[in-house]
Amino acid sequence: MNPVKIVAIVPIAAGILGLAYGGFHYTKQTNVVKMGSMEMSVNNREAVKIPIWVGVGAIVVGGVRLIVPGNRKNN
Repeated sequence: MNPVKIVAIVPIAAGILGLAYGGFHYTKQTNVVKMGSMEMSVNNREAVKIPIWVGVGAIVVGGVRLIVPGNRKNN
């Protein structure tokens, strides 16, 4: 597969995943208290929202990259 096509397919796939899931979650662990050998921590679940326009924009950019020819020879 041509590297230009791979570079075009990656944003298309990322845009589709962004539209399908709308974001992702991750867990952030923070140390609250540490006294000697005893340690207490808190796990916070954080969310990152991906706007719809970012997903659509990635699909459009990848689609344009697939359609427009990459290397043009000038005579």
